[in-house]
Amino acid sequence: MAPKRRRTTESENKPVVQNCSSRITRARSSSVKLNNYNSPVVVFAHGAGAPSSSEWMIRWKNLLADALKAIEVLTFDYPYIAGRKPPPKAEKLVEFHTDVVKKTAAKYPKHPLILIGKSMGSRVSCMVAAETDIKASAVVCLGYPLKGTKGAIRDEPLMQLSIPTMFVQGTKDGLCPLASLEVVRKKMKALNTVYVVENGDHSFKIGKKNLEMAGITHEEVERLAVQAIATFVSQIIGAS
Repeated sequence: MAPKRRRTTESENKPVVQNCSSRITRARSSSVKLNNYNSPVVVFAHGAGAPSSSEWMIRWKNLLADALKAIEVLTFDYPYIAGRKPPPKAEKLVEFHTDVVKKTAAKYPKHPLILIGKSMGSRVSCMVAAETDIKASAVVCLGYPLKGTKGAIRDEPLMQLSIPTMFVQGTKDGLCPLASLEVVRKKMKALNTVYVVENGDHSFKIGKKNLEMAGITHEEVERLAVQAIATFVSQIIGAS
């Protein structure tokens, strides 16, 4: 059976337009030259339950570095990770995250800055991107946690965005019902698009039976998602 195509939709009515002792790691595409200013620099934030050293974060950091031909993909740990504490409210992480972003942007002033986050990290990334002194080209949300623990729709950071935004969401992600996301996307002032992973959960994992029915592997699912991100970023950089 031929692989099913992943569905994507895009808003068409918008024009394109601390304590630093925490773990910080970097990945760089092997094909990028240092003077290639079209290569983006990426700050990639982890989710609430797993640090930057988790298998998922390391795998996606390397996938993003290669697909985006990034000069660097920087990951870091929020301070609560080192203290083995539960994550605080997202708003309390903005200052630390912003400091990491500013230092990274200062290191590569001529390269487009892309903010990417997993789950909670994507929510904080959106808050950081909305800061007036952060000059990011785009933000990518991997499993945005739109639905709070009590069912509230947490769309405030998204309403503040003015830069192009991409969502990568699984159809079985209970933290972000696609119907609710579609309503929010229509209200956003920023250009936005969504890449849908059929039968994917909050981390885009697909059950074995569904993979077999689709005739695709988990590695291919992630590769297709990363390719979609690379296309989005390339279009944004090319239009700027």
